[in-house]
Amino acid sequence: MNPFRIRHLEPDDAADLRELAADPSVYGNTLQLPYPSAGAMAARVARQLGAGRHQLVCEADGKVVGSAALWRFDEARLAHIGGLGINVHRDWQRRGAGRLLMAALLDLADNWIGLRRMELTVYPDNAAALALYRRFGFVEEARLRAHSLRDGAYRDVLLMGRLRGDRA
Repeated sequence: MNPFRIRHLEPDDAADLRELAADPSVYGNTLQLPYPSAGAMAARVARQLGAGRHQLVCEADGKVVGSAALWRFDEARLAHIGGLGINVHRDWQRRGAGRLLMAALLDLADNWIGLRRMELTVYPDNAAALALYRRFGFVEEARLRAHSLRDGAYRDVLLMGRLRGDRA
């Protein structure tokens, strides 16, 4: 039996999301900073709920163990493009939560929002994420050199893209 439940983000999820975001295996692979405060996370959740983003969470045993966001690009000529981000708590990685979150996001993008193209960035050393993204039809399109500061050094990221219908 599948232990996971995918649902929309709710304001009461802020505490679980703070715990998730405080995990080095999560913030080390995102653009988030360590040591998120409860107040900052509650404010962030409130902003996300009001920003036209599609924010999903993965729940297991009554606790949020992963989150995912989908957003449409703002520029008129890029309105067919969406971005996405996913994170899963260390204890639940490689157990199917990321796969379920990705499937739900791409269902929204393809079948409900009508996005043609999806983009994401990922650190090249995040093998599990790369495998997940490739499984869903994302391909590496570019390496952005010295893109973001991580653990005291500027690191490259890979830009990956997927066109609707490219699922593997």
